[in-house]
Amino acid sequence: MRRLLVGSSLCLMVLYSGSVLHAQQATPALDAKQADADFAFQGEYVGNIEHEGNTTKVGIQVIALGGGKFHAVGHIGGLPGDGWNGAEKREADGEVKDGILTIKGEMVTLQITNGVATVQSTDGGVKLGEFKKVTRESPTIGKKPPQGAVVLFDGSTADSFQGGKLDGNLLVQGVTSKQKFQSYSMHIEFLLSYMPAARGQGRANSGCYAQGRYEVQILDSFGLSGEHNECGGIYTIKKPDVNMCFPPLSWQTYDIDFTAAKYDDAGKKTADARMTVKHNGVLIHSDVALPKSTTAAPVAEGKEPGPIYLQDHSNPIRFRNIWVVEK
Repeated sequence: MRRLLVGSSLCLMVLYSGSVLHAQQATPALDAKQADADFAFQGEYVGNIEHEGNTTKVGIQVIALGGGKFHAVGHIGGLPGDGWNGAEKREADGEVKDGILTIKGEMVTLQITNGVATVQSTDGGVKLGEFKKVTRESPTIGKKPPQGAVVLFDGSTADSFQGGKLDGNLLVQGVTSKQKFQSYSMHIEFLLSYMPAARGQGRANSGCYAQGRYEVQILDSFGLSGEHNECGGIYTIKKPDVNMCFPPLSWQTYDIDFTAAKYDDAGKKTADARMTVKHNGVLIHSDVALPKSTTAAPVAEGKEPGPIYLQDHSNPIRFRNIWVVEK
């Protein structure tokens, strides 16, 4: 079956009961109740293909593009961070007509109803396997701050941030911590808004800046290749080792270990800052050197401590459970 998937386009057919209207999502949604009908199709699907005595696990990411249009990415071996070999994948586009999303390939057809997908060969309709829609959760969601941690946000007040604003018990983007830090470990949880009609850097864009100098990008990069300017990338410096971005409206985590740059008495830098990052519990950067401050950083490189800055890029992003352990 590897030849069927690797040698051809991915084909998806999603059956959705009821009348479905596919008007363009007018405004960013921060809740599934605000989302358009396409949101129900978007997500991750996992299953096995059985063919000629061989079993192949496949993970599929289905991405809403607005107005009933979709893009799908099939990963051989499983989803990113959960079995995908990092190399083999196939992509294709499609759209919804009469309640059916069709992304048609040459060799396989996937039909999904009530969260269960049946895979068939396109030519003969032979059943090859089933897929189920899955909702992954970061293993560090809800991680408690250890004793001695600096709790910047626990849902009760935004007083630890300049410009702090609450949306219920969530923190709104565009804030700078009043406290400044040198080296530390940090935990933060974030929610990407659903913006299917947006593209590139206009799709749920924000950033988490260590010392206000070094940005770990926050962006709806679900299903993309994983570049330095996509979710998990250290902006302008390094792309993530794997794109672990979950679909928008899913809570996600960064666990960041940051070592500040070193300077001599004359103020000359003698060692670059360094960063290790886990995205949704998966290691995406391991002790990466940061030779410069990243583009748009509000604080220039220097020996002084710096704040945690959560960028406002004109897209609504929400944060919770933010804490720092100083080294």
